[in-house]
Amino acid sequence: MTKHLFSYLVLAVITLCFIACGNDDDCDTTCPEGAVQLTDCSCFEEQDVDSEIQVTENITSDVTWTAGKEYVIAGRVAVESGATLTIEPGTVVKGEIGQEANAAALLIARGARLMAVGTAEAPIIFTSAGDNLTSEMVLAGTIASPNLNETLRGLWGGLIILGNAPISIEGNAIEAQIEGIPTSDSNGLYGGADPNDNSGVISYVSIRHGGTNIGEGNEINGLTLGGVGNGTTIDNIEIVANADDGIEWFGGTVNVNNALVWSCGDDGMDTDQDWVGNCHNWIVALSAGGSAMELDGPEGDQLTGCNFFTNGTIYAGDNIDHIIDFDEDTNTGIIDLYVFGVAADYDATVGFETFGGNGGCSFGSWEYTVPAGYDGATLFAGAIGGGQAAEVEMNANTIGADSNVFGWTYGAVSGTLTSIGL
Repeated sequence: MTKHLFSYLVLAVITLCFIACGNDDDCDTTCPEGAVQLTDCSCFEEQDVDSEIQVTENITSDVTWTAGKEYVIAGRVAVESGATLTIEPGTVVKGEIGQEANAAALLIARGARLMAVGTAEAPIIFTSAGDNLTSEMVLAGTIASPNLNETLRGLWGGLIILGNAPISIEGNAIEAQIEGIPTSDSNGLYGGADPNDNSGVISYVSIRHGGTNIGEGNEINGLTLGGVGNGTTIDNIEIVANADDGIEWFGGTVNVNNALVWSCGDDGMDTDQDWVGNCHNWIVALSAGGSAMELDGPEGDQLTGCNFFTNGTIYAGDNIDHIIDFDEDTNTGIIDLYVFGVAADYDATVGFETFGGNGGCSFGSWEYTVPAGYDGATLFAGAIGGGQAAEVEMNANTIGADSNVFGWTYGAVSGTLTSIGL
Protein backbone atom coordinates (compact mmCIF):
# COMPACT_ATOMS: atom_id res chain seq x y z
CA MET A 1 0.00 0.00 0.00
CA THR A 2 1.45 3.40 -0.96
CA LYS A 3 1.92 6.12 1.65
CA HIS A 4 -0.65 8.27 -0.16
CA LEU A 5 -3.29 5.54 -0.22
CA PHE A 6 -2.63 4.61 3.40
CA SER A 7 -3.06 8.26 4.38
CA TYR A 8 -6.34 8.45 2.51
CA LEU A 9 -7.73 5.32 4.17
CA VAL A 10 -6.71 6.42 7.64
CA LEU A 11 -8.28 9.83 7.23
CA ALA A 12 -11.40 8.33 5.61
CA VAL A 13 -12.07 5.94 8.47
CA ILE A 14 -11.33 8.49 11.18
CA THR A 15 -13.55 10.99 9.38
CA LEU A 16 -16.43 8.49 9.20
CA CYS A 17 -16.19 7.87 12.93
CA PHE A 18 -16.02 11.62 13.47
CA ILE A 19 -19.17 12.19 11.46
CA ALA A 20 -21.01 9.37 13.22
CA CYS A 21 -19.97 10.25 16.75
CA GLY A 22 -19.98 13.99 16.90
CA ASN A 23 -18.93 17.22 15.22
CA ASP A 24 -16.56 20.09 15.78
CA ASP A 25 -19.41 22.36 16.85
CA ASP A 26 -18.96 20.79 20.28
CA CYS A 27 -15.30 21.88 20.44
CA ASP A 28 -13.82 25.22 21.40
CA THR A 29 -10.91 24.93 18.98
CA THR A 30 -10.51 24.39 15.25
CA CYS A 31 -7.98 21.99 13.77
CA PRO A 32 -5.45 23.21 11.21
CA GLU A 33 -5.96 22.59 7.51
CA GLY A 34 -5.37 18.96 6.59
CA ALA A 35 -6.21 17.62 10.06
CA VAL A 36 -9.40 15.96 11.30
CA GLN A 37 -10.99 16.79 14.63
CA LEU A 38 -11.78 13.74 16.75
CA THR A 39 -14.70 13.36 19.13
CA ASP A 40 -12.52 14.35 22.12
CA CYS A 41 -11.75 17.63 20.27
CA SER A 42 -8.16 16.61 19.56
CA CYS A 43 -6.82 16.81 16.01
CA PHE A 44 -5.69 13.86 13.89
CA GLU A 45 -2.90 14.53 11.43
CA GLU A 46 -0.80 11.76 9.93
CA GLN A 47 2.92 11.95 10.63
CA ASP A 48 5.75 10.77 8.42
CA VAL A 49 7.58 8.30 10.63
CA ASP A 50 10.98 7.21 9.35
CA SER A 51 11.13 4.38 11.86
CA GLU A 52 8.12 2.52 10.42
CA ILE A 53 8.75 -0.92 8.93
CA GLN A 54 6.06 -2.50 6.76
CA VAL A 55 5.34 -6.19 7.40
CA THR A 56 3.49 -7.81 4.50
CA GLU A 57 4.66 -11.45 4.42
CA ASN A 58 4.30 -14.40 6.78
CA ILE A 59 7.18 -15.01 9.17
CA THR A 60 8.81 -18.38 8.48
CA SER A 61 12.04 -18.16 10.51
CA ASP A 62 13.10 -16.56 13.79
CA VAL A 63 12.97 -12.77 13.74
CA THR A 64 13.19 -9.93 16.26
CA TRP A 65 11.25 -6.67 16.14
CA THR A 66 13.41 -4.10 17.85
CA ALA A 67 12.56 -1.23 20.16
CA GLY A 68 12.71 2.27 18.72
CA LYS A 69 10.73 1.23 15.64
CA GLU A 70 7.09 0.80 14.63
CA TYR A 71 6.13 -2.34 12.73
CA VAL A 72 3.10 -1.85 10.50
CA ILE A 73 1.15 -5.03 9.69
CA ALA A 74 -0.45 -4.93 6.25
CA GLY A 75 -3.18 -7.55 6.04
CA ARG A 76 -3.09 -10.90 7.86
CA VAL A 77 0.44 -11.85 8.88
CA ALA A 78 1.12 -15.30 10.36
CA VAL A 79 4.11 -16.51 12.32
CA GLU A 80 4.30 -20.03 10.90
CA SER A 81 5.06 -23.28 12.70
CA GLY A 82 8.69 -23.57 13.79
CA ALA A 83 9.32 -19.80 13.81
CA THR A 84 9.62 -17.49 16.82
CA LEU A 85 8.76 -13.79 16.71
CA THR A 86 10.50 -11.82 19.47
CA ILE A 87 9.28 -8.28 20.21
CA GLU A 88 11.46 -6.08 22.38
CA PRO A 89 10.12 -3.91 25.25
CA GLY A 90 8.83 -0.54 24.09
CA THR A 91 8.15 -1.64 20.51
CA VAL A 92 4.96 -0.37 18.86
CA VAL A 93 3.14 -2.69 16.44
CA LYS A 94 0.47 -1.15 14.23
CA GLY A 95 -2.22 -2.68 12.04
CA GLU A 96 -3.25 -0.99 8.83
CA ILE A 97 -6.87 -0.05 8.43
CA GLY A 98 -8.88 -2.55 6.39
CA GLN A 99 -11.87 -4.85 6.59
CA GLU A 100 -12.80 -8.41 5.60
CA ALA A 101 -10.00 -9.91 3.44
CA ASN A 102 -7.87 -6.82 4.00
CA ALA A 103 -8.13 -6.89 7.81
CA ALA A 104 -4.76 -6.59 9.52
CA ALA A 105 -4.04 -9.16 12.21
CA LEU A 106 -1.03 -10.89 13.72
CA LEU A 107 -1.59 -14.65 13.91
CA ILE A 108 0.70 -16.99 15.87
CA ALA A 109 0.13 -20.43 14.32
CA ARG A 110 0.32 -23.80 16.04
CA GLY A 111 3.97 -24.72 16.55
CA ALA A 112 5.08 -21.07 16.41
CA ARG A 113 5.98 -18.86 19.35
CA LEU A 114 5.56 -15.21 20.27
CA MET A 115 8.07 -13.81 22.76
CA ALA A 116 6.49 -10.40 23.46
CA VAL A 117 8.01 -9.54 26.82
CA GLY A 118 7.55 -5.89 27.70
CA THR A 119 8.10 -4.23 31.06
CA ALA A 120 6.05 -1.91 33.25
CA GLU A 121 8.35 0.94 32.17
CA ALA A 122 8.37 -0.04 28.49
CA PRO A 123 5.29 -2.08 27.52
CA ILE A 124 4.71 -3.42 24.03
CA ILE A 125 1.84 -1.61 22.31
CA PHE A 126 -0.38 -3.06 19.57
CA THR A 127 -2.50 -0.32 18.00
CA SER A 128 -3.89 1.11 14.77
CA ALA A 129 -1.75 2.53 11.99
CA GLY A 130 -3.75 5.71 12.53
CA ASP A 131 -2.16 6.11 15.96
CA ASN A 132 0.62 8.69 16.14
CA LEU A 133 2.19 6.93 19.12
CA THR A 134 5.82 5.96 18.43
CA SER A 135 8.23 3.56 20.04
CA GLU A 136 10.51 6.45 20.99
CA MET A 137 7.61 7.98 22.93
CA VAL A 138 6.99 4.71 24.76
CA LEU A 139 10.68 4.33 25.62
CA ALA A 140 10.60 7.90 26.96
CA GLY A 141 7.69 7.03 29.26
CA THR A 142 4.66 8.15 27.20
CA ILE A 143 2.22 5.34 26.41
CA ALA A 144 -0.97 7.37 25.83
CA SER A 145 -1.93 7.97 22.22
CA PRO A 146 -1.57 11.61 21.16
CA ASN A 147 -4.58 11.41 18.85
CA LEU A 148 -6.82 8.35 19.39
CA ASN A 149 -9.17 7.90 22.34
CA GLU A 150 -11.00 4.93 23.82
CA THR A 151 -14.16 5.55 21.77
CA LEU A 152 -12.40 4.62 18.51
CA ARG A 153 -12.81 0.89 17.86
CA GLY A 154 -12.36 -1.48 14.94
CA LEU A 155 -9.41 0.31 13.31
CA TRP A 156 -7.50 -2.94 12.71
CA GLY A 157 -7.78 -6.64 13.60
CA GLY A 158 -6.08 -8.01 16.69
CA LEU A 159 -3.69 -10.62 18.08
CA ILE A 160 -4.53 -14.31 17.50
CA ILE A 161 -2.57 -17.07 19.25
CA LEU A 162 -3.23 -20.72 18.35
CA GLY A 163 -1.91 -23.89 19.94
CA ASN A 164 -2.05 -27.67 20.23
CA ALA A 165 -3.99 -28.00 23.51
CA PRO A 166 -7.34 -29.86 23.64
CA ILE A 167 -10.63 -28.26 22.61
CA SER A 168 -14.26 -29.44 22.65
CA ILE A 169 -16.20 -28.75 19.45
CA GLU A 170 -19.25 -30.12 17.68
CA GLY A 171 -18.50 -33.45 16.08
CA ASN A 172 -15.71 -34.05 18.61
CA ALA A 173 -12.90 -33.32 16.17
CA ILE A 174 -9.57 -32.50 17.84
CA GLU A 175 -8.90 -29.43 15.73
CA ALA A 176 -10.82 -26.56 14.18
CA GLN A 177 -10.34 -23.41 12.13
CA ILE A 178 -10.35 -20.25 14.22
CA GLU A 179 -13.18 -17.86 13.44
CA GLY A 180 -12.38 -15.17 10.92
CA ILE A 181 -9.52 -17.01 9.18
CA PRO A 182 -10.49 -18.66 5.86
CA THR A 183 -10.22 -22.44 5.68
CA SER A 184 -7.74 -22.05 2.83
CA ASP A 185 -5.19 -20.79 5.39
CA SER A 186 -3.93 -23.77 7.41
CA ASN A 187 -2.26 -21.36 9.84
CA GLY A 188 -5.75 -20.84 11.26
CA LEU A 189 -6.00 -24.37 12.67
CA TYR A 190 -5.98 -24.85 16.44
CA GLY A 191 -6.44 -27.67 18.93
CA GLY A 192 -4.68 -30.96 19.59
CA ALA A 193 -3.68 -33.34 22.36
CA ASP A 194 -0.94 -31.45 24.24
CA PRO A 195 -2.24 -29.54 27.28
CA ASN A 196 1.34 -28.39 28.04
CA ASP A 197 1.86 -26.81 24.62
CA ASN A 198 3.96 -23.64 24.64
CA SER A 199 3.13 -20.68 22.38
CA GLY A 200 5.60 -18.32 24.07
CA VAL A 201 5.46 -15.46 26.57
CA ILE A 202 3.16 -12.42 26.34
CA SER A 203 3.76 -9.94 29.16
CA TYR A 204 3.20 -6.19 29.65
CA VAL A 205 1.30 -5.88 26.38
CA SER A 206 -1.42 -3.33 25.56
CA ILE A 207 -3.74 -4.09 22.61
CA ARG A 208 -5.83 -1.15 21.40
CA HIS A 209 -8.48 -0.09 18.83
CA GLY A 210 -8.87 -3.54 17.23
CA GLY A 211 -11.84 -5.67 16.23
CA THR A 212 -12.30 -4.69 12.59
CA ASN A 213 -14.99 -6.48 10.61
CA ILE A 214 -13.70 -9.59 8.83
CA GLY A 215 -17.05 -10.80 7.54
CA GLU A 216 -20.73 -10.18 8.06
CA GLY A 217 -21.25 -9.80 11.82
CA ASN A 218 -17.77 -11.21 12.52
CA GLU A 219 -15.07 -9.15 14.19
CA ILE A 220 -11.68 -10.07 15.64
CA ASN A 221 -11.19 -10.14 19.41
CA GLY A 222 -8.47 -8.05 21.00
CA LEU A 223 -6.70 -11.24 22.11
CA THR A 224 -7.88 -14.58 20.71
CA LEU A 225 -6.56 -17.75 22.39
CA GLY A 226 -7.38 -20.92 20.44
CA GLY A 227 -6.21 -24.22 21.93
CA VAL A 228 -3.35 -22.48 23.73
CA GLY A 229 -1.50 -24.68 26.22
CA ASN A 230 -0.44 -24.04 29.80
CA GLY A 231 3.21 -23.96 28.80
CA THR A 232 2.42 -20.46 27.50
CA THR A 233 2.87 -17.50 29.86
CA ILE A 234 0.35 -14.65 29.59
CA ASP A 235 0.37 -11.93 32.23
CA ASN A 236 -0.03 -8.16 32.56
CA ILE A 237 -2.31 -7.70 29.56
CA GLU A 238 -4.50 -4.73 28.64
CA ILE A 239 -7.22 -4.70 25.96
CA VAL A 240 -8.82 -1.33 25.25
CA ALA A 241 -11.37 -0.10 22.70
CA ASN A 242 -11.82 -3.37 20.83
CA ALA A 243 -14.96 -3.53 18.69
CA ASP A 244 -15.59 -7.16 19.63
CA ASP A 245 -14.60 -9.13 22.77
CA GLY A 246 -11.57 -8.21 24.81
CA ILE A 247 -10.19 -11.73 25.43
CA GLU A 248 -11.77 -14.92 24.11
CA TRP A 249 -10.62 -18.45 24.95
CA PHE A 250 -11.46 -21.30 22.55
CA GLY A 251 -10.59 -24.37 24.58
CA GLY A 252 -7.01 -24.88 25.69
CA THR A 253 -5.41 -24.84 29.11
CA VAL A 254 -3.55 -21.51 29.23
CA ASN A 255 -3.61 -19.35 32.37
CA VAL A 256 -3.86 -15.54 32.32
CA ASN A 257 -2.81 -13.28 35.20
CA ASN A 258 -3.34 -9.53 35.65
CA ALA A 259 -5.71 -8.71 32.77
CA LEU A 260 -7.48 -5.36 32.24
CA VAL A 261 -10.22 -5.09 29.61
CA TRP A 262 -12.04 -1.78 29.17
CA SER A 263 -14.19 0.15 26.71
CA CYS A 264 -14.80 -2.83 24.41
CA GLY A 265 -17.79 -2.98 22.11
CA ASP A 266 -18.89 -6.51 22.98
CA ASP A 267 -18.03 -8.88 25.83
CA GLY A 268 -15.08 -8.22 28.08
CA MET A 269 -14.11 -11.87 28.50
CA ASP A 270 -15.58 -14.83 26.63
CA THR A 271 -14.99 -18.56 27.19
CA ASP A 272 -15.77 -21.41 24.78
CA GLN A 273 -15.04 -25.05 23.95
CA ASP A 274 -13.96 -26.40 27.35
CA TRP A 275 -11.21 -23.99 28.28
CA VAL A 276 -9.79 -25.31 31.57
CA GLY A 277 -7.27 -22.66 32.61
CA ASN A 278 -7.44 -19.92 35.23
CA CYS A 279 -7.69 -16.13 34.95
CA HIS A 280 -6.43 -14.45 38.12
CA ASN A 281 -6.57 -10.76 39.09
CA TRP A 282 -8.67 -9.22 36.36
CA ILE A 283 -10.81 -6.14 35.68
CA VAL A 284 -13.55 -5.58 33.12
CA ALA A 285 -14.79 -2.00 32.94
CA LEU A 286 -17.01 0.27 30.84
CA SER A 287 -18.44 -2.29 28.43
CA ALA A 288 -19.87 -0.44 25.44
CA GLY A 289 -22.82 -2.71 24.67
CA GLY A 290 -21.84 -6.29 25.45
CA SER A 291 -21.58 -8.22 28.68
CA ALA A 292 -18.67 -8.07 31.08
CA MET A 293 -18.40 -11.86 30.72
CA GLU A 294 -19.92 -14.41 28.34
CA LEU A 295 -19.27 -17.89 29.70
CA ASP A 296 -19.91 -20.75 27.29
CA GLY A 297 -19.03 -24.37 27.89
CA PRO A 298 -17.95 -27.33 25.74
CA GLU A 299 -19.55 -27.82 22.35
CA GLY A 300 -18.70 -31.52 22.04
CA ASP A 301 -18.66 -34.44 24.48
CA GLN A 302 -15.33 -33.53 26.03
CA LEU A 303 -15.56 -31.92 29.48
CA THR A 304 -12.23 -32.06 31.28
CA GLY A 305 -12.97 -29.78 34.22
CA CYS A 306 -13.65 -26.17 35.21
CA ASN A 307 -12.00 -22.91 34.34
CA PHE A 308 -11.84 -20.32 37.10
CA PHE A 309 -11.86 -16.54 37.32
CA THR A 310 -10.44 -15.46 40.68
CA ASN A 311 -9.96 -12.04 42.28
CA GLY A 312 -11.91 -10.06 39.71
CA THR A 313 -13.66 -6.69 39.51
CA ILE A 314 -16.46 -5.65 37.16
CA TYR A 315 -17.40 -1.99 36.70
CA ALA A 316 -20.73 -2.15 34.90
CA GLY A 317 -21.13 1.41 33.60
CA ASP A 318 -24.05 2.82 31.63
CA ASN A 319 -24.00 0.69 28.47
CA ILE A 320 -23.56 -2.88 29.66
CA ASP A 321 -25.87 -5.72 28.57
CA HIS A 322 -25.65 -8.66 30.99
CA ILE A 323 -23.15 -8.34 33.77
CA ILE A 324 -22.45 -12.05 33.29
CA ASP A 325 -24.07 -14.18 30.59
CA PHE A 326 -23.80 -17.85 31.59
CA ASP A 327 -24.44 -20.58 29.04
CA GLU A 328 -26.54 -23.41 30.45
CA ASP A 329 -23.61 -25.83 30.31
CA THR A 330 -20.78 -23.44 31.14
CA ASN A 331 -17.73 -24.91 32.87
CA THR A 332 -16.75 -21.69 34.63
CA GLY A 333 -16.37 -20.94 38.33
CA ILE A 334 -15.96 -17.43 39.76
CA ILE A 335 -14.34 -16.82 43.15
CA ASP A 336 -13.73 -13.47 44.90
CA LEU A 337 -15.67 -11.13 42.61
CA TYR A 338 -16.54 -7.48 43.25
CA VAL A 339 -19.21 -5.76 41.10
CA PHE A 340 -19.91 -2.02 41.19
CA GLY A 341 -20.69 0.91 38.90
CA VAL A 342 -24.23 -0.34 38.26
CA ALA A 343 -26.38 2.40 36.70
CA ALA A 344 -29.43 3.47 38.70
CA ASP A 345 -31.73 2.61 35.76
CA TYR A 346 -30.14 -0.78 34.96
CA ASP A 347 -32.72 -3.58 34.66
CA ALA A 348 -31.97 -5.87 37.61
CA THR A 349 -33.75 -8.80 35.97
CA VAL A 350 -31.24 -9.11 33.10
CA GLY A 351 -28.00 -8.74 35.02
CA PHE A 352 -27.14 -12.43 35.19
CA GLU A 353 -28.36 -14.70 32.41
CA THR A 354 -28.83 -18.38 33.40
CA PHE A 355 -26.96 -17.79 36.64
CA GLY A 356 -24.22 -20.36 37.20
CA GLY A 357 -25.10 -22.49 34.19
CA ASN A 358 -25.46 -26.11 35.26
CA GLY A 359 -23.90 -25.38 38.65
CA GLY A 360 -21.04 -27.77 38.03
CA CYS A 361 -18.29 -25.33 39.03
CA SER A 362 -17.65 -23.42 42.24
CA PHE A 363 -18.83 -19.91 43.07
CA GLY A 364 -18.27 -17.96 46.22
CA SER A 365 -17.17 -14.82 48.01
CA TRP A 366 -18.89 -12.13 45.94
CA GLU A 367 -19.41 -8.52 47.02
CA TYR A 368 -21.29 -5.74 45.29
CA THR A 369 -22.11 -2.06 45.57
CA VAL A 370 -25.27 -0.61 44.02
CA PRO A 371 -26.82 2.89 44.06
CA ALA A 372 -28.94 3.88 47.03
CA GLY A 373 -32.42 2.41 46.69
CA TYR A 374 -31.42 0.05 43.89
CA ASP A 375 -32.89 -3.48 43.87
CA GLY A 376 -29.66 -5.33 44.51
CA ALA A 377 -31.59 -8.27 45.97
CA THR A 378 -33.08 -8.99 42.54
CA LEU A 379 -29.88 -8.28 40.61
CA PHE A 380 -27.81 -10.68 42.71
CA ALA A 381 -30.60 -13.10 43.64
CA GLY A 382 -28.80 -16.16 42.29
CA ALA A 383 -25.66 -15.49 44.27
CA ILE A 384 -27.44 -14.21 47.37
CA GLY A 385 -29.64 -17.30 47.46
CA GLY A 386 -26.55 -19.47 47.76
CA GLY A 387 -25.04 -17.30 50.45
CA GLN A 388 -22.35 -16.24 48.01
CA ALA A 389 -22.87 -12.47 47.69
CA ALA A 390 -23.03 -9.57 50.14
CA GLU A 391 -23.69 -5.88 49.64
CA VAL A 392 -20.96 -3.46 50.78
CA GLU A 393 -20.51 0.29 50.76
CA MET A 394 -18.43 1.89 48.04
CA ASN A 395 -14.70 1.36 48.69
CA ALA A 396 -15.52 -1.05 51.51
CA ASN A 397 -15.02 -4.19 49.43
CA THR A 398 -12.61 -6.75 50.83
CA ILE A 399 -12.27 -8.80 47.64
CA GLY A 400 -11.78 -8.16 43.95
CA ALA A 401 -8.81 -7.28 41.79
CA ASP A 402 -5.67 -5.57 42.99
CA SER A 403 -5.79 -2.53 40.70
CA ASN A 404 -2.33 -1.38 41.77
CA VAL A 405 -0.69 -3.83 39.39
CA PHE A 406 -2.24 -2.00 36.43
CA GLY A 407 -0.37 1.27 36.97
CA TRP A 408 1.56 0.70 33.74
CA THR A 409 -1.59 0.60 31.55
CA TYR A 410 -3.28 3.15 29.32
CA GLY A 411 -6.30 2.75 31.58
CA ALA A 412 -4.24 4.04 34.50
CA VAL A 413 -2.23 6.81 32.83
CA SER A 414 -5.35 8.16 31.10
CA GLY A 415 -7.03 8.56 34.49
CA THR A 416 -9.85 6.18 33.54
CA LEU A 417 -9.30 3.73 36.38
CA THR A 418 -9.14 6.54 38.94
CA SER A 419 -12.27 8.14 37.49
CA ILE A 420 -14.32 5.02 38.17
CA GLY A 421 -12.91 4.46 41.65
CA LEU A 422 -10.08 2.01 40.99
